[in-house]
Amino acid sequence: MADGGFPVGPIWLVGCGNMAGAMLHRWLAEGLDPAQVTVITRSGTRAPEGVRSLTALPVDESPAVLMLGFKPQQLDAIAPTLVHLNPAILLSILAGVEAAALASRIPAGAVVRMMPNLPVAIGQGVTALYTRSTDQAVREAAEALARPLGLAPWIEDEAQFDAVTALAGCGPAFVFRFIDAVAQAGVALGLDPELARQLALATVDGAGAMAIGADASPAVLADRVASPGGSTREGLNVLDAGDALKRLMADTLAASERRNREMAAAARG
Repeated sequence: MADGGFPVGPIWLVGCGNMAGAMLHRWLAEGLDPAQVTVITRSGTRAPEGVRSLTALPVDESPAVLMLGFKPQQLDAIAPTLVHLNPAILLSILAGVEAAALASRIPAGAVVRMMPNLPVAIGQGVTALYTRSTDQAVREAAEALARPLGLAPWIEDEAQFDAVTALAGCGPAFVFRFIDAVAQAGVALGLDPELARQLALATVDGAGAMAIGADASPAVLADRVASPGGSTREGLNVLDAGDALKRLMADTLAASERRNREMAAAARG
């Protein structure tokens, strides 16, 4: 490991979209040497200051860690350009693309799937990890990259990875929608839109922090807040009627998981 605990050797990012860029900015903020990193994109414009930015793969060079940060649908177009690199670790954040599909296209010492969500940009994300490798050094290198991003659980059964992606990877977007819906409901009651937005954001932020530190489940916490016959209980009665909210979120995550499985099937060919 290099200073700060990061893996030793060159780290190349092929593609640097919103998620990969958020991860890279966090790594740099936590002490990763920018001289260790190369970003390869079509535009050559997404790299942070101090990071080498290229529009084509370097000649006569290979990375220790090769990270795939493009869209899953681009895999078959990009993979043939990477087959000669043979990195020690192939790190993929491609949703729905299984380790076997990656290994069959891009030779590497080990393949690690990494599924982050957007709060990794502020070190409060979730980054699920999966590898078929039993090499402890591979796991330590993956953990060294994941820990600065937030919670970093290992998923030992790859069959669960699509569900983890649906919940944690897609989850921030669903929470953003919920915050917006709460704010819009406040506006419907006559609140100023900006005030409603501030109230919704602060409420979700505080409730989330409280739930993390609590000695009870979120379901129990909700009931603790709701006095019998009170206004909170009246609102919960709407959400709980026919398990409306639970069914909505079950359908939401199922749709995301289904799409991940579809992408996995397409990547298998």
